[in-house]
Amino acid sequence: MMRFETSQQMKLGQQMKLSPRMIQSMEILQMPTLALQERIDQELESNIALEINEEEAAGPSPADQDGEIESREMVVGDTTADGADDFARLESMEKTYSEAFDNEYSSGSYSPSRMAGERDGKMDAMANITARGERLAEQVLHQWTFAEVPEPVAQAGRVILEYLNDEGLLEVDLETILEQRGGTAEGAGLTLEVLEKALEAIHHWVEPPGLAARSFKECLLLQAEAYRRLDDGENDQGWLDVHCLIEDHLDDLVQNRLPRIVQDTDLSMERVLEAKSLMHRLDLAPGRNLVNEEVTPILPDVIVEYDEERDEYVAALCDGVIPPLRVSPRYEEMSKDKSVDKAAREILSRSVGNARWIIESINQRKNSLLRVVNVVLSRQREFFDVGPQNLKPLPMVEVAEQLGIHVATVSRAVSDKWVQTPRGIVPLRRFFSGGTETASGDNMSWEAVKAVLQEIVDGEDKSHPLSDEAIAAALKEKGIDIARRTVVKYRHQLGIPPGRLRKEY
Repeated sequence: MMRFETSQQMKLGQQMKLSPRMIQSMEILQMPTLALQERIDQELESNIALEINEEEAAGPSPADQDGEIESREMVVGDTTADGADDFARLESMEKTYSEAFDNEYSSGSYSPSRMAGERDGKMDAMANITARGERLAEQVLHQWTFAEVPEPVAQAGRVILEYLNDEGLLEVDLETILEQRGGTAEGAGLTLEVLEKALEAIHHWVEPPGLAARSFKECLLLQAEAYRRLDDGENDQGWLDVHCLIEDHLDDLVQNRLPRIVQDTDLSMERVLEAKSLMHRLDLAPGRNLVNEEVTPILPDVIVEYDEERDEYVAALCDGVIPPLRVSPRYEEMSKDKSVDKAAREILSRSVGNARWIIESINQRKNSLLRVVNVVLSRQREFFDVGPQNLKPLPMVEVAEQLGIHVATVSRAVSDKWVQTPRGIVPLRRFFSGGTETASGDNMSWEAVKAVLQEIVDGEDKSHPLSDEAIAAALKEKGIDIARRTVVKYRHQLGIPPGRLRKEY
């Protein structure tokens, strides 16, 4: 028989929990400049007590330029505040105190430039943003509307174009399309013969050439034929050779086995090389040419410059896009005014505390990032003087011990950050890696080993490229003793093909 009992016990233990504000501080430390700018914009919209310091944004006065501006100490609020209440405060304030806060002097609607009738910088920036381009499906369907084909073929073509992938290729065979769409309203009357006619018409009417190809091989053949027609007979033989290589010797071409192609055909090596040169105009993903890929701009978080007078490198934060912030004096005063309703004071107090905390978190991010970069400058001087071949091993643990902070703080400080140096813009994390000891007793980071490997490959005789064993031997001659499998790993990371594919005939 089982017995169920209830009892009380006391247990002593320790737990470490992160408050919402501590999590927010770590997130801000990890953010790159563009992400931080977006976060600040969100905070300005959601926190009525946070505003841009217009005096600092306008620039220092002549008196400030002669002396150092005294820094203002920020008071950090209670870090155990309920995060859910913090993010719900704006809605409550708007509903209850709209008359008190929604006026022309609120931080969200008032700025000296607007009162002076000047242009709004944010609105100008939004007006200059490039409009979203049409998707691939929209563009090809638009082209297909101009095709001079019978309506059944036009309808079948619209169905086929819906199956294009991002590269513009047709990965689904026509039988599958007929099976999936034959019984639908838009696929009524579809037959395999009509689909084949529609696909042939798409290859003729829709650009660029190669769209809706059913394989990479067909894609290349369609483009080769289109370029042959465009050249109007000027290089007819060359494109016929390209067609021959793609149709019958594509595998040998991919593996760079050009002598075998010469042996199996009546083409000379010169004609094979000329055809291979023409193939550089072909594209394995023609659909990419119709879609403008969004490229995220790289904005350096730190700028490193050389000071000739002191013979040292100095770092400065690239935070010009980060507006100077302050706690709204008006709402800070209202949070302490006893004549204001108690509920309103509590909401304002939380808003003021959150505003102080976000400002302190941003200041802490600047301080931590600059301290880490200064350690990099002192430890990686040879990189800035000579180049990446002289990077030294720099584990994050050593930096953390030197600065007296946790290694996780160092990791967050360097995450997704970029540094503008006299050697170009490089990721900050690149300076932190392990390494090996050379034959001369010097320490060299793995990034430096990769740079030396790249130099060796760049300087090889392309008619007799080095094997992985030969590259390992060449590195050993330079005092870097690593295994062949490590050479293969680094070669892959650098995007260097094997020796047989690097050979030039």
